[in-house]
Amino acid sequence: MAKLTARCPDDLLAFVPVALGFVPEQSIAMLTFGPGPGFHARVDLPTDPADTDLVVEALVEPCLRHDVDRVVLVLYADGPGAVREVADRLESGFAREGIVVFEMMCADGQRWFPMQSGRPPDLYDGVPYDVSIHPFAAEAVVAGLVTHASRGDLAATLAPDPAAVAGVKAALGDIVPAQGSWVRRLTRRHARDGTVPDTADLARLLVSITDPVVREAAWCAISRAESRSHAVLWTAVLRAAPPGLVVGPAAVLAFACWLAGHGALAWCAVDRALTADCDCSLAETVSGLLVAAVSPAQWQPPGWPPPGCEEAHAAGGAA
Repeated sequence: MAKLTARCPDDLLAFVPVALGFVPEQSIAMLTFGPGPGFHARVDLPTDPADTDLVVEALVEPCLRHDVDRVVLVLYADGPGAVREVADRLESGFAREGIVVFEMMCADGQRWFPMQSGRPPDLYDGVPYDVSIHPFAAEAVVAGLVTHASRGDLAATLAPDPAAVAGVKAALGDIVPAQGSWVRRLTRRHARDGTVPDTADLARLLVSITDPVVREAAWCAISRAESRSHAVLWTAVLRAAPPGLVVGPAAVLAFACWLAGHGALAWCAVDRALTADCDCSLAETVSGLLVAAVSPAQWQPPGWPPPGCEEAHAAGGAA
């Protein structure tokens, strides 16, 4: 997608849903600027005033880690009165760390309101906006990017496909788990070709990656250049997974989405994985990468098998 340059509040409001992949609700969206590569983040608005400092800290910490010196904050709420205290705490929290809040506004879906002093008086009554007719929305469509109406709608793209799940259940039978080498060959081929494994291979893949060592073979096979195609593949695999086989594909998908720069979808996949297994180490790792706003550009593929894992790898099952 072509680079989008925001020159006014309407541009910022149109950019956020494109960047996140959905229209935020009851959220704080942050865009960052500084010497290093910028990033964007979204957190839920605190529902308890006692949690406001934690929310401020969650936004400030990655900015300090990445030498951010300016931010734009958009508070998605029912109106400016509902978030006045949060806005004040955000501005003071960033100011303490020497980070300039270049712009902060509240958006209620129809009007935006400045949340800082010194703006023209007429703006405080609210300014109408409509991101659906903004040129950024049109550019996103041309680029093939889908902007969902809410985070819930985005998460729903990972919901089980009943027909695919039923097919996998019927195929499980006497499935023999495969080694990591088989998993790597299968997933690389289908990611490259833009195809989905047949039901028998899906069943074998899902059973195989219940083994954390074989699962590691799957995510270690994903390069940054191929991450988008792997994210598409693992979405299909996750949607075909019966309840007891969800954690593996959800965790690998979370990693692929993070590597592809799809942070919001990565969070949805992390949620699916940790709901299935709260101790899933790969999901916890991806969660940490997202919280710290680690850039996918920093990723160095570890190779496979990792040192010391040759014996475990060989025990992963027949090819």
